Amino acid sequence: MASGLRVPPSFLSGLKALFPESSHIPQKAVFGNPWYIVAAVAFSASNRPEAVPQVFQYVLEDLKSNQNASDSSNAEGKVVAQKLREALFKSGLTSGYPKAINALKSLHECMPEEWKETQLQRNPDKSLADYSSAGDNLFNAIYGQTATSVQTLLDSIYPDMGWFSKTIGYGLVYGHTESLSPLETSYTLVAALIAVNTPQQITWHLDGAQRNGATLEEVKAVRQVSMEVAKFSGVQWQHPVPEVRSV
Repeated sequence: MASGLRVPPSFLSGLKALFPESSHIPQKAVFGNPWYIVAAVAFSASNRPEAVPQVFQYVLEDLKSNQNASDSSNAEGKVVAQKLREALFKSGLTSGYPKAINALKSLHECMPEEWKETQLQRNPDKSLADYSSAGDNLFNAIYGQTATSVQTLLDSIYPDMGWFSKTIGYGLVYGHTESLSPLETSYTLVAALIAVNTPQQITWHLDGAQRNGATLEEVKAVRQVSMEVAKFSGVQWQHPVPEVRSV
């Protein structure tokens, strides 16, 4: 595991500024700008788990400076904590769960005791058939008219891959959207995929984020934040990172 990376607040401020202010999401102190979700996942996928708590602490300070009432910033901080946990967990399916575990551990170690999660977020009693149905809905929403061809590809290269993707990936893992919205989940996928340098899948999910409601400018910002973090972390790409195209 990499260690010792120190992230200047000025770098994080620059990442935050990359996201367009003219968003269709209301520009509240934190929740109108998902830069911190993208940055934390990109650091994790770049094997820099020690940077994740630094992102978290920056957001908490940002909340305090933008809130007059401490109760409000405390409540929003707890939401940020859960969003980051969920984003890191989801990203593990793309970047590898050893990386996600290390990032979650680093985040856990700096987490206020009262904000630590102790309950399962997913329903262990839900049937695989129900997860498969939910996964099918999310898969179609993300892939749009390309859903059939992508599912056919996954089924043909290995039937278990097709089943796993729909049922476990999109149903059980990505399909839980109570704390991380479908759009934020798309951003999580883009950030992890850019760090691990898989161009075909990056293209799929740059497109998918737009189908989930992102503007072209927002997706471009997610791509740029992910690339800035990966470069800062020492990632060197074997292949060019795909550009954002309008879908």
